[in-house]
Amino acid sequence: MRVKAKTPLWQTLLATAFWVAVWQGLALWLGHGGLLLATPGQTVQALVQLVPMAEFWRRIAFSALRILTGFLLAMVCGLALGAVGARWHWFEVLVSPVMQLIRAMPVASFVILALLWVSGKNLSIVVSFTHVLPVIYAGTLGGIVDTDPQLVEMARVYRLPLIRRLRYIWLPGVFPSFCESCIAAMGMCWKSGVSAEVIGLPDHSVGDALYRAKITLSTPEVFAWTLVIVLLSAALSSLAAAALRQIKRRLCGEVAE
Repeated sequence: MRVKAKTPLWQTLLATAFWVAVWQGLALWLGHGGLLLATPGQTVQALVQLVPMAEFWRRIAFSALRILTGFLLAMVCGLALGAVGARWHWFEVLVSPVMQLIRAMPVASFVILALLWVSGKNLSIVVSFTHVLPVIYAGTLGGIVDTDPQLVEMARVYRLPLIRRLRYIWLPGVFPSFCESCIAAMGMCWKSGVSAEVIGLPDHSVGDALYRAKITLSTPEVFAWTLVIVLLSAALSSLAAAALRQIKRRLCGEVAE
C-alpha cells in the first residue's frame, strides 16, 4: 500500500494563493463593487471591522457553546450506541434505518421540524447533535468490528480483566476510526448548526448575523462571517484531534498516529 506523503507547507501556501487569485479575478470580472462576489480584500476589511466589536465575540460564544454541546452529546451517545450495536447485532439492525434517515434528510427539512419541538435559541444543539450522531456511531461501530479478533480471543482465553481489555485492545483498535469520525463530524457540526441558526434566527448567533448581512446586501460581511465559520471549524477540528491523541496517550501510554 502506498503511504501518502505529508504535503510541504510551501505547496499548501502556493495552492491557497492560487485560489485566492482566482477568487480575486472572478470578483473583478463580475464587477458591481463586490455586490455579487466580494474580493478577498473586501472580505478581510469587513472582518477587521467586525473583530473589535463585542457583539462579534458574543455571537461566536453563543453559537460555539450550543454547537459544541450538540457535538459532545453526539460523541457520547455515538460511542455508547456503537458499542451496543457491535455487541448485539439485532440492535445494529434496529438502529440502522434511523441513522440512514438522519443522513439522508436535508438539514433545512429537519430544522423546520425541529422548530416545532424546541425554541430557536436551542435549535442548533438539536440539529448539530442529530447530524453528527450517525457519523460518530458509524466510526465507533466500524472501529470495534475491525479490532483484531485474535487479540480479542487471546484476552478471552487468558481472562484479561475488562479494564486491561479496554486499555490495550479495544481503545487502540477503535481509536483511529473514532478519531477520524470525530474530526469529520466537527466540520459537519458547524455547517448544520449555523444552517439551523440561519433558519431559526436566534438572537446574538452567527447564523443571525449571516442572515442580516445577506438581507442588507452586505456581501463582504457575508463572506467575512463565512470565513469565520470555516476558520472556527478548522481550528476546533484540529483541537479535537489533538485532545483525542492526548487522551489515548494517557490511557494507552502511546501517541496515536
